[in-house]
Amino acid sequence: MRRLFPVTDQTDETSVREWGLGELADAYAYPSSSSGSSGSSGSSGGGAWLRANMVSTLDGAAQHDGRSQPISSATDMRIFGTLRGIADAVVVGAETVRKEGYRPARAREAFAERRAAAGQAVAPAIAVVSASLDLDFTLPLFTSPLVPTLVVTGAAAPADRIAAAEKAGAVVVTAGDGAVVEPERVAPALAERGLTRLLTEGGPRLLGQFVAADALDELCLTVSPMLTAGDAQRISWGSAVAAPERFALASVLEEAGFLYTRYRRI
Repeated sequence: MRRLFPVTDQTDETSVREWGLGELADAYAYPSSSSGSSGSSGSSGGGAWLRANMVSTLDGAAQHDGRSQPISSATDMRIFGTLRGIADAVVVGAETVRKEGYRPARAREAFAERRAAAGQAVAPAIAVVSASLDLDFTLPLFTSPLVPTLVVTGAAAPADRIAAAEKAGAVVVTAGDGAVVEPERVAPALAERGLTRLLTEGGPRLLGQFVAADALDELCLTVSPMLTAGDAQRISWGSAVAAPERFALASVLEEAGFLYTRYRRI
């Protein structure tokens, strides 16, 4: 692993050895003002910082044969685990939960001391965004998490589904006045519960909604040195923004041809 940007005095030194999880956690640390609910560190408001983590091939494919694993790498998965390990909550779309059988986040010893020092729970909460609450509340994600799972929905969500979620032990969070979830209100609603370090990792539809709502603060994008062609989905999908929004390059790490980039909103 080597740091290509920003260049530091340690660039040559770190290029000759594997980075530990602590070093990766330092490299991907959230802005300090996102550690509490006072102030506003990002566009999300309420002190929240919403980052996304995605992988893409050189020709823009976010998956191959319906999965991201074939275009990923071992280091990409270590970064994936690190980003989870330092987040307060992982925000995910209902369709991704249904398709991938999402499970609760687990506590990891490697991040235990860091999380305790930051006043975080032993593991990140999973926050499922769903307007209809058409979810299987018998899944372990809802019945046996280390930290209660949240379901983020609109104020007019079906009452019977809200009751089913709460009966399963989930915490219902309202982020919208009507029957739909308003993407720009998701992060502030979670920040009200002290969850300010936010990570969204899927799917492309949810990321597209955050982008369209101008609610994303940071993109952690792994550029895979592969070409796939075909018609695979991009990392974000949905309505186009009126004008492309520019992000600034924050850092670039490289290993075996993979680029691990971070872009922050300007």
